[in-house]
Order: sequence, then C-alpha cells, then structure tokens
Amino acid sequence: MSVFTLGLNHTTAPVDMRGRFAFSPEQLSPALRGFRERLMRAVPEAALLSTCNRTELYVAADPAQVTQLVTPAIDWLAAQGGVPGDQLRHHTYVLEHRDAARHAFRVASGLDSMVLGEPQILGQMKQAVREADAAGTLGTTLHQLFQRSFSVAKDVRTSTEIGAHSISMAAASVRLAAQLFEDLRDIRILFVGAGEMIELVATHFAARTPKGMAIANRTLERGEKLAGRFGAESIRLADLPARLHEFDAIVSCTASTLPIIGLGAVRSALKARRHRPMFMVDLAVPRDIEPEVASLSDVYLYTVDDLSAVVQSAGEKRQAAVAQAEAIIDAGVQSFSHWLDQRATVPLIQALRAQADDWRAAELARARKLLAKGADVESVLEALSKGLTQKMLHGTLAELHASDGEARQQMAQTVSRLFLRQTARNPAADDNS
Repeated sequence: MSVFTLGLNHTTAPVDMRGRFAFSPEQLSPALRGFRERLMRAVPEAALLSTCNRTELYVAADPAQVTQLVTPAIDWLAAQGGVPGDQLRHHTYVLEHRDAARHAFRVASGLDSMVLGEPQILGQMKQAVREADAAGTLGTTLHQLFQRSFSVAKDVRTSTEIGAHSISMAAASVRLAAQLFEDLRDIRILFVGAGEMIELVATHFAARTPKGMAIANRTLERGEKLAGRFGAESIRLADLPARLHEFDAIVSCTASTLPIIGLGAVRSALKARRHRPMFMVDLAVPRDIEPEVASLSDVYLYTVDDLSAVVQSAGEKRQAAVAQAEAIIDAGVQSFSHWLDQRATVPLIQALRAQADDWRAAELARARKLLAKGADVESVLEALSKGLTQKMLHGTLAELHASDGEARQQMAQTVSRLFLRQTARNPAADDNS
C-alpha cells in the first residue's frame, strides 16, 4: 500500500475558497462514503481532515493505483465545492508516498499551521480519524499513518519548544482589540457560537475583565452553559440584529454555511451607536460575517487570514525549535516507510509459508505411507529430511545454475546471505568445483 494527500490550506487558497470546501464533523463520514462510491470503490482507505485553515483528503491504495486516483480525487473534491476542477488545481497540493507521510506528521505537530505549534489541529485530526472509522474507510495503512503522526506530534511538543509562548487566534484577537480600545475593561463583547474556539477566545477576553460579555448561540442551552462559566449573558441568535449595537467587540465562529451577520444589520448597529467603532473578528470558514462589512468606515473586521501576521510574530520566536522538530519528523517518516515496505512483503511471506506447508505435508504423507508398510524408522526420517531439503533448495540452485556473469555473482551473494549466513566464502567458486 501507498498513500497520497490532496489538499488546500491557508498558504494555497484564500478564506472564501477554503470556505467552499469546509466540512462539518457530521459531514465527514457521508462525504467519505460518497467519495468511495464515486470512485467505484477503487479506494480501499480514505480520511478527510477539515478545519478553518485546511481541507485535506488522505488516501491509501495499491502503489500502482495512487497516480491514477489523483485526478478523480481532485474532480470529486471540486464537485463538493462547486468549482471547476481546473480552478481547484491552482489552489491544491498533491503529495505522495514519503512526502504525504511527512506532511501528515508536520500537520499533526503544528508545523504547517498558521499559528506555529498550535495544539488544536491534533484534536481535529483525531476527529477526522474517528469519522473515517465510522464511515468504514479507515484501514490499516491510514490507521498507522495517523497513529504515528500523533506519536510524532507528542514527541515534538515534549522534546522541543515549538509550543512555547504560543499566541493562538484567541490571543491574537485580544491583542488586536487592545490596539483599538484604550482599555478592554470599558468594552462589551459578544461571542457568536459556543464551540471550542469561542471558548478559547472568551477565556482570553475574560482575563482582561471587560465591562460585559454575552454569548449568542443557535442552541440556547449550550450557549447558557458556556455563558455560565464566564458570568456572561446568554442571548438567542434570533435576537442578534436587534442587540448588535450594544457591543463594542464581536467575535464569531460557528459552523453555519451562510453568513450570520449581514451588512444591513451592522450598518443599523453603527447608526444606533452613533458610529462609535466596532471591532469584529470572523474566525469561521465559511464566513459568519459578510465580507462587505469590512467596507464600513467605523468597523474593524478581521478574518482568520488577517490574523496570520499577528500570530506569525510569535512564530518567529520558535523558529529555532523547528529544526529539532523536523529531525523528529524525519525519524517518524523513515519508520513509517519501513513499516510500509514490510507490509509490501507480507503476500510474499504468506506465499512462502504456504509453499513450505505444502512441501511438509507431502513429505509427511509419504513418510506415513512408508511407515505403514513397515519401513525402517531411521530410513524414513532420512528420506523425509532429504525430501524437504531438496524441495527447498531446488528453485534456488536452478536459478543459480541458470544465471551467468554479474547476475550470477549477485545471485551467489544473495544465496550466501540467505543460507550460509556468511560472506567469507564465494558460493560461485564452490559451485564450480
């Protein structure tokens, strides 16, 4: 088996393009099943990773199939996002074999993230593995690839400083807000959504003790639970347009496929605020806030891509640890490649064992017949051992006699390693005597 990765991320595609290919956790398993059906079940193993910064399809198949599957995989992914395949190709990367394994290990370790060393990607990859398993598309090869990627990621985080001084999207949001407002203790903040990212952002903002915090979520119960942790108010998502003007800062991150906050609602909020500035952060892919909102003069709107410059400043402090992390990843890639090579010889090993069992069964059957006829036990054992020896050596000796020149010398060296366990003697010379 071999693997390949087809993907697009924050370095190859803008946020709006990535938004077209964003899959919610609930969509991963059905999408994987659809992928296998589209390719007429030619793909034995597949997994789909989708975050705000990347969408990646991992496929394991017979080495002879890998190259042939790339184009159908691109066409399938293009159809999911509703874009032409040629257009998608301009924003994707395809990595095969060792390069695919290296990429998976780098992603898991946070080396391929917008925020260098960020830990969230590891949980997202584990979610991708669970969904692939639920879809029935997680086979032995991809299971090994991901489990080894998790192990490598753990080594990177415990053995290097790659995660030290991390500035996440959440911390970057606070930093930007602090640049706009004189004192964060004087502002009211609205969080839209109640997922892990909003929880992280709320934690960072809560540490600055703002005047007020509120959480708006489609599911009121979940919103109330999160709001209770921070002493925040919980409001209904439907009430958002009417209350938007109350807040100085809005941070949104939901799984909605359509924008939740539109241009009209923000324009009305600004009018009610007498054009006091509003700070807005859209961490969702696809977007929660209409892009046109950025055109309003009193709104400071940031997307995940806009935050990259902020988080990169912290990433530079950790570049010294990257080389050490890459060395750990190199070792992981080598180990995984060795495992794949071993897997490739399994059919041969099985065939050899089956052949040896057939020879053994044949010689035992002949020995039993001789014993039943009253033959001497010693002579039967002698015949049994000679019969097995001749069967095992016949093919090897035949190949050795049939070869000549350099091929004969190479064959002699192989036979010596396999049967004589030494290199001091020259089997070819012995055979000529």
